[in-house]
Amino acid sequence: MRKVINASGRMSILGVSTISDYVLDGMAKGGKHYFEMEALVQESGKQVAKYVHTEHALITNSASAAISLAVAGVISKDNRYLVEHLYEESMPQREILIMKGHQVDYGAPVDVMIHLGGGSPKGVGFANGCSIDQIDQAVSENTAAILFVQSHHCVQKNMPSLQEVSEWARQKKIPLIVDAAAEEDIAGYGELADMIIFSGSKAIKGPTSGILAGKTELITYATYHMKGIGRAMKVGKEAIFGLLHALEQFVNEETDISLQLAELDKLKKLEEVNGVKITIQADEAGREIYRGRVHIEAEAPMDASTLVNQLKDGNPAIYTRDYHANEGHFDIDPRPLLPGDMDIIVQEISSLIGG
Repeated sequence: MRKVINASGRMSILGVSTISDYVLDGMAKGGKHYFEMEALVQESGKQVAKYVHTEHALITNSASAAISLAVAGVISKDNRYLVEHLYEESMPQREILIMKGHQVDYGAPVDVMIHLGGGSPKGVGFANGCSIDQIDQAVSENTAAILFVQSHHCVQKNMPSLQEVSEWARQKKIPLIVDAAAEEDIAGYGELADMIIFSGSKAIKGPTSGILAGKTELITYATYHMKGIGRAMKVGKEAIFGLLHALEQFVNEETDISLQLAELDKLKKLEEVNGVKITIQADEAGREIYRGRVHIEAEAPMDASTLVNQLKDGNPAIYTRDYHANEGHFDIDPRPLLPGDMDIIVQEISSLIGG
């Protein structure tokens, strides 16, 4: 297989993150011993809750699974019959409010995960804007919860903030589920939401896994579904121990911005090529992340879309953050790069576009 350089950030199609030896040690510990799994799920949930500052938590096999289980839990509550008959139409309270600017495809449509959990997504507002008043007007007797997707994939302009939605949900006593799968501030959501979803393998850099955290009662409702739809979403003991090691490592790490900027400075060499300009971009969500933006202007020998496709087809294959390639630019994220990767990226781009 070709070597792959991930300059895009944490992409599921590339296996998300590489994991450390310490995380591998945790996975080996889990794999080499037997455990009573229900007890392990409960105890590991308590440990995860300490890291994310919530009352309780549940480890799943992915963040997508956590969305579905959260939805299933708010629909069924403590009705065990519904756990085994989740899709019966006799339960009308299935509406999950979601702003239309948040109805994204992150590799799968978020609406599909809501449906999988037995919910019925109800889009609110418009793709280019929404208001608290529109959310308020969308509430009906069938509303079970509201889902807020905290992601760069979502529309940011003309949308209520998470703080505003949180205050509204608290006043209306409607459960608020926050999908914060790729966010790095894992301890910053417990006071805002009733349930929060994280990926165990993105910012946390653990094995493939997900976290559903929040209020004990709601996590308990979701856990009931581990004997329902959650049976297809269960996580193995290896991943549980690996994730716990990853969380321990993650909370003790310090973000070194200077290392990011030093790597990005190497991109400046590309400005020797006619039609190429480099700028440094702060993360749009306010996290301590910086990326290099490669602007391909009209006088360059090829456009940005052609360039990023040729980088993917090369050997090594280089994947960039190319959501806006059709607008003439793409980004390089230094965080997932291994030593020497940035030098290869600069060399390959220069070779393709510089002649």
